[in-house]
Amino acid sequence: MFAGSYDPADVTFLLKRVSLAPTVLAEKEALIQSGQRHYSEMLSPETLPGEAYLELYRKALARNGTRLAQDIVNLAAALDRQSAGRPEIVLASLARAGTPIGILLARALRRRGRIAAHYSISIIRDRGIDRQALAHIAARHDPADTVFVDGWTGKGAIAGELRASLAGTGFAPTLVVVADPAGRADLAATDDDYLIASGLLNGIVSGLVSRSILNAAVVGPGDFHACVYFGEHEPHDLSRAFVAEIDSLACHATPQPILADPERQRALAAGCDAMVQSVMAATATKDRNRIKPGIAESTRALLRRLPERLFVRDFDDPDVAHLLHLAATKALHVARLPSGSRYRAVAVIKSVGEG
Repeated sequence: MFAGSYDPADVTFLLKRVSLAPTVLAEKEALIQSGQRHYSEMLSPETLPGEAYLELYRKALARNGTRLAQDIVNLAAALDRQSAGRPEIVLASLARAGTPIGILLARALRRRGRIAAHYSISIIRDRGIDRQALAHIAARHDPADTVFVDGWTGKGAIAGELRASLAGTGFAPTLVVVADPAGRADLAATDDDYLIASGLLNGIVSGLVSRSILNAAVVGPGDFHACVYFGEHEPHDLSRAFVAEIDSLACHATPQPILADPERQRALAAGCDAMVQSVMAATATKDRNRIKPGIAESTRALLRRLPERLFVRDFDDPDVAHLLHLAATKALHVARLPSGSRYRAVAVIKSVGEG
């Protein structure tokens, strides 16, 4: 248990720190798509962004920081109301994108006078949630007080994984996110696919912690899922600065009600599925996992995978400027999404073996 580069008062990572050599992208992609290795067994090399990309991050933070702060305050107020009469709220953020959001939510809840514990735990598509981390939480808190926090939904794969892997654990699969364009979360501040600045960067805005790892070489019986701590990037870390900037804005925001609309959520989920099928057909893609919808998921794909192409809704949208920058550096083909698309961007991972 550790806090990464965050203040220990903000989060406890229920992850095992390990050393794991990175796997070069081409080899990683071939191993994943051939089925020889699961993505969670390997890490891509994680390099520092250049100055031009960092400037795009700073602009995104300046442009959308107030909106994110308002969304955090709205979510905190909704959680406070939903848990009225309970002794505490336990936030289990999904490492790593959920971690800064969980920190901000915990701070906002404490300002409302609530006791809020915050852990960051691993969940892995097709492999499930870290049962050892759940046991750790259950030994210290009532599972009924726990909600799971992420930054956004893409296709809804992690939401589905959460529901499937929590069955019989005593934990309810309550997923709280800022942005839910896929219509899969239980509580979301918005369904707009907007740019959350922390989604532009990797470990240097997520406590210098890697994506979680589930590899038998480093994770044994009774261990938490693993991670690598990027201590070599400490001089460039923006994790605390990001939290501090959004939290300072959140301190001055007045909560607004979040209106639940189950019919709209069902329409969003159906629209997400239709969009994925449409992109698969347009790109002759057989594997649904190669389609990465949404600004944040597209960013991950361009930073950590071998992308084949990028779709954007509006080339002049400042929220996709960083994606166009990354696409240009990779000489990646960029096409236009329909103007009515709920998603502002969709990335497609390159095939290394499909017929």
